Amino acid sequence: MKRTTSEPSAEHSAAPGPGGLRRRFYGWELAIVLGLSLGRSAIYAVLQLAERLTLAPLADQTATVQSSRSRAEFFDVGYQVLDSVFALVPVVLVFYLLFLHGMNPFCRFGLDLRAPVRDLLLGVGLFLLIGLGTVVIYAVGRATGITAELIPADVGEHWWTTPVLVLTALRHSLLEEIIMIAYLFDRARRIWPRAGIWMIILGSAVLRGAYHLYQGFGPGIGNLLMGVIFGWIYHRYGRVMPLVIAHLLLDVVAFLAFPLVLQLIPG
Repeated sequence: MKRTTSEPSAEHSAAPGPGGLRRRFYGWELAIVLGLSLGRSAIYAVLQLAERLTLAPLADQTATVQSSRSRAEFFDVGYQVLDSVFALVPVVLVFYLLFLHGMNPFCRFGLDLRAPVRDLLLGVGLFLLIGLGTVVIYAVGRATGITAELIPADVGEHWWTTPVLVLTALRHSLLEEIIMIAYLFDRARRIWPRAGIWMIILGSAVLRGAYHLYQGFGPGIGNLLMGVIFGWIYHRYGRVMPLVIAHLLLDVVAFLAFPLVLQLIPG
């Protein structure tokens, strides 16, 4: 069934002023949300990549996704949990903004339990597809020297390590899929009503690839392609839940079983 919730609806009339003012209102809203979250990450990632290119070949460098924050175990777990909690504040802000416009964000974005079986099957299928593609792109990137050696998690072995890394994976999946897909698609259609869906999908995918560039060009390209696939799936089905499930599984495997994944890469 084709997505219909991405089209402007009665919520549009809740914004102040005539059409042009409404679009500016949504434009500033989108800019603020991105500036507080993944738009800021994209700018830093581009700057980090530029710095990396001045230091040494990317093939000789490492990129760590999640690292220890303190040598003291108690403080380390505290920092790790707080990182995830505060990173999700922009998601809460997005939900709050939609509630202000009289919308239920869970129903609007398809982040509910109306279709649990289909969401799960589609999420697992996307996980397998994207996971296999990620391994191939990482292998090619390492072989060609355009990707740094990836260290998903450099956190000490403690009783809390696994649940904290799962929490981190959940944070990444909710933050990226809700903001980069569900919220961005909704607001982009309101700001640029004449924009084609593929323009929105590609714009979102480019931004997704940009905030992964600190890992090198390979992950940037891989996440751009992932963004295109996820964007089309969201447009097709109108539900972000399968994307959250797929992203969660991808990050959990990366954090907890990356050495096993590396065995799939020849050489």
